[in-house]
Amino acid sequence: MDASPTPPSADVPCVAVAASGGRDSTALLHATARAARAQGLRVLALHVHHGLLPEADGWVERLQRQCRDWAALGLPVQFDWCHLDGRPGRGDSVEAWARRERYTALTRMARAGGTRLVLLAHHRRDQAETFILQALRGGGVAGLAAMPQQALRDGILWVRPWLDKPREAIEAYVQTHGLTFVQDPSNDDHGFARNRLRHAVMPALCSAFEQAEPALAAAARQAQQARECLDDLAALDLARVEQGDELCLEALAALSPSRRANLLRHWLRLRTSRGPAQSLVERLVDELPGKAPARWPAGGHVLLRYRGRLRCEPRPDPGVATGQVPCTLPLLDEPGCHRLDAWGGSLQVRAVDEGGVAPAQLRGCEPRARSGGEQFQLSTRGMPRSLKKQYQALGVPAWRRGGPLLWRGEQLLFVPGLGIDARHQAPPGTPQLALEWVPDTPG
Repeated sequence: MDASPTPPSADVPCVAVAASGGRDSTALLHATARAARAQGLRVLALHVHHGLLPEADGWVERLQRQCRDWAALGLPVQFDWCHLDGRPGRGDSVEAWARRERYTALTRMARAGGTRLVLLAHHRRDQAETFILQALRGGGVAGLAAMPQQALRDGILWVRPWLDKPREAIEAYVQTHGLTFVQDPSNDDHGFARNRLRHAVMPALCSAFEQAEPALAAAARQAQQARECLDDLAALDLARVEQGDELCLEALAALSPSRRANLLRHWLRLRTSRGPAQSLVERLVDELPGKAPARWPAGGHVLLRYRGRLRCEPRPDPGVATGQVPCTLPLLDEPGCHRLDAWGGSLQVRAVDEGGVAPAQLRGCEPRARSGGEQFQLSTRGMPRSLKKQYQALGVPAWRRGGPLLWRGEQLLFVPGLGIDARHQAPPGTPQLALEWVPDTPG
């Protein structure tokens, strides 16, 4: 649901400002619009209605009116907004959900508005608070780096032009220009950690230590520099340790424990899009040197050790049953990608010259889960053996063994990771199809 005016010519360069309607973002929006007028730019005020507070409808109307009034005074500002339809999931932090969804919505609106630059109104006090919160949460160097001055993410350049400015300078700007803004009642809710810090801790800290705020912000800048150095080191180590999508554990063990931990943090952040818990990193440093297959949960992912390699895979959907999963199997007698939503993946079907199955054999197949006792024959000269022994013979890791087995009556035709049973392969020179099970991966 949008309420945006007709956009001006796309030929006019545009900059966006994330506008909550509060004091800081109102001041930034006004200052940006004044600077843009002198430089021939247009400004897009982007607002996200989180749907969490009854006052939020009024904030949208107020921002619309404010931008319209400023435009009438000659400021090149437009307004765009969207309403979030979802809600925090079970066990999800309201703050984390709101932040994640807000950035997604801002990204979408910025692209639609023809800009790749979004300004955020965080200031020095916000940075100092973030540094303390991350320290209390054990965030390490990555957490203590707090908020970057600018960051490129999802094709959008996010810039915080006032990150080094004291809050008092923003308050003075608001007073000088007679700006009005909304008051978010959730800012007084001490159930949120940042609010407790802001109201109970920061005033006392700044009173006891006059330079507390600039000192904490400076510490965050130093942590940012340290993080950049550690990321560079991790990239060098990763080039030696990574083999495809996996880590070679022998090469990883050759690193010092500190570099091993640094590399694991970096690699997991790349694989999962979030920083790993310190407790997980410590466990991995201690336990990875083992030989036996093992697994470690990592949020929505799972880490798997198998034959000297470490792999990160999405955690299987708990909604997929371990027994037979009822579903309608699509027609598989033609090449293509066939979704099996109930199993959380797809069957890739392709034409081959040998080692496949006759298309007619795939009509009327039934997908089933492993139940134990299944026999599979790898080659025409081999003998039927249990799936476990065949997997071991080929070195198929555990995370490649999921997905449905395809049966035609009581005949096992296809097994993920093994392929078509040799007893049912089509003769060479006849039309035949091979299958591959591809599980879903995060988007």
